[in-house]
Amino acid sequence: MFIARKHLSRRHVLRGMGASIALPLLDAMTPAMSAQAASKLRLGFVYVPHGAVQDSWVPATKGENFEMSKILTPLKDFRNYVTVVSGLRNKPAESPDPHGIKAGCWLRCVAPAGTANPQDGISSDQMAARVLGANSPFPSLEVSTVEGGSGSYASTVAFKTPTQPLPMEGNPRKLYYRLFGQGDTADERAAITKETGSLLDFVMNDASALNKTLGSSDKVLMAEYLDSIRDIEMQMQKMSKQDMSSVHIPDAPVGTPGTFPAHLDLMYSLMALAYQADLTRVITFMSDREVSMRTFTHINISDAFHPLSHHQNDAAKMDRLATVQQWYISAFAKFVKKMSETKDGDGSLLDHSMLVYGSGIGNSNLHNCEQVPLVIVGKGNGKLKGNQHVAAKQDTPLANVMLTVLDKANVPVDHFGDSTGLLSEV
Repeated sequence: MFIARKHLSRRHVLRGMGASIALPLLDAMTPAMSAQAASKLRLGFVYVPHGAVQDSWVPATKGENFEMSKILTPLKDFRNYVTVVSGLRNKPAESPDPHGIKAGCWLRCVAPAGTANPQDGISSDQMAARVLGANSPFPSLEVSTVEGGSGSYASTVAFKTPTQPLPMEGNPRKLYYRLFGQGDTADERAAITKETGSLLDFVMNDASALNKTLGSSDKVLMAEYLDSIRDIEMQMQKMSKQDMSSVHIPDAPVGTPGTFPAHLDLMYSLMALAYQADLTRVITFMSDREVSMRTFTHINISDAFHPLSHHQNDAAKMDRLATVQQWYISAFAKFVKKMSETKDGDGSLLDHSMLVYGSGIGNSNLHNCEQVPLVIVGKGNGKLKGNQHVAAKQDTPLANVMLTVLDKANVPVDHFGDSTGLLSEV
């Protein structure tokens, strides 16, 4: 097959007679792709419940080339991308309710009661989505491993407004359909997308006609409804223009996997695929919820997660808990590996990402919000140094990290939650 070289810099796929064949990454493509990728910063926020055993989480040494702790060991191959921040406290999440608001306050750094500032209480991911997600089909994605939930402080970490929690999708099949359209195969998706487009036009026309017959209060409700339809229409238009010909999209998953490890891995895989296809640039993920009763027999630990987190300073229980927390990091590390291996312009997805991993609890036995664990993985388009343990002053607001991440993502924010300033060392 003859390929005219003059066309290589303008397109990345061969098309003809309704078929397409993706081209490999060729030298002629690189300049255009590099410039494009430079603006594609990806942000990720991964929440894990029940804090971390401090002695097994906090590195023994500070600064560059730090000594990797037990729990963080699965990230050792990516240490040049790893920034551990210790000494953090999320005071707004402190509450008599041990678990009820910890997750929901993690990316807000504001108590449920809020503040006098109308912007306080919008989660950091949603602040980022307003800027980074403006031109992507999905401004942000909110996913979980737990299906259902009403979007309470216990079931989500994302807040579009101070009073509007966003539900998180825990079913991988539904997430797949949302990302790539209904249908289990490429042919089915193409057919349904065409049909759905015509149905949407019909709904819009019908709704507009109906609106003319309504009273004033119903017109307000209809206006809100039409706004929602317009949002869907814009999303579909962006999707139709998205060139995913160079991305291998697997067939839809049958449903939720029967085991938690498989479910967790599948959600991470879908996240990596969404980043690769540039469907979104901001993802929040609850790898599990507080008060989790999962057991971990696959690593020979039969204790339920929540009871084990109340270790009462028993050395054997703390060691088992640290092993469970290390396993959660190992699942995250597989996601990091996939990001590092995925070409993205002049580097990898990991080079162009900032992935924040942490918990809303410090010591799970005390339910406190001091020494909350946090690690940032990625280079953030060169904004992150990596390979360092930043030992912040004790009780440094977690909000300072969120403010710093937003600043490095070029999201204009003067303050965030109870922040006192940027962390210059990060």
